[in-house]
Amino acid sequence: MKIIVLHIIITIIITFFTNELNAQVIYPDAGSWNTFNVDYKLNKKLSAVFTEELRFKENFTRLNLFYTNLGLEYKLSNMLKVAIIYRFVEKYQDDNSFSFRHRIMFDLTLKKKFDKIGFSYRQRVQAEKRDIYSSDIGYLPEWYSRNKFTLKYDTDKRYTPYAAVELRYQFRNPREWESDNTLHRSRYSIGVDYKINKKSTFGLYYLIQREFNVVNPQYLYIVGMEYSISL
Repeated sequence: MKIIVLHIIITIIITFFTNELNAQVIYPDAGSWNTFNVDYKLNKKLSAVFTEELRFKENFTRLNLFYTNLGLEYKLSNMLKVAIIYRFVEKYQDDNSFSFRHRIMFDLTLKKKFDKIGFSYRQRVQAEKRDIYSSDIGYLPEWYSRNKFTLKYDTDKRYTPYAAVELRYQFRNPREWESDNTLHRSRYSIGVDYKINKKSTFGLYYLIQREFNVVNPQYLYIVGMEYSISL
């Protein structure tokens, strides 16, 4: 099993740097994602979760979006948990207006530790409506499936380095129907979490996002910061 986990780590690292060096970038951009998380335990198995995130684009110079998450997370076992989360998004447009979006997400997360290596897999199904009252198709939802694989290394100290890969599959999007039923986005990230104390963690990461099988693919290079509190 350790050999399998090691193989996954090597694959993630090679994939990360191979995409960075060899991909033909068409529309590159750099930005930052800044996140604040709160996890409030209601009992031993049920938690309320809250997230606020601010994103910048165009080489860190222009506001991209805000979003707020509110949800519930239920621990089925030491290895398995489920969650339902609502996200409200305010996305800044080129004409200086905002696009308002409503998203519902259903998560299933599996975690397993092999000695010092922690592995997690998250399956997310999401539906989103945008500009409901200002667009003729605003009431039609977009449907996606997102699969995220993460490997963490326990250093026995406050620092926890990790690497992750996420793939997004489009079931249906009335605005980009030509990409329906295709895999069309990947994210590769490496980062480190620093445990400040028993209740709070600060993290830094670098993420590469690439789109494919779409009309106007975006290629993003993101520097991220994340602060999390458990209550």
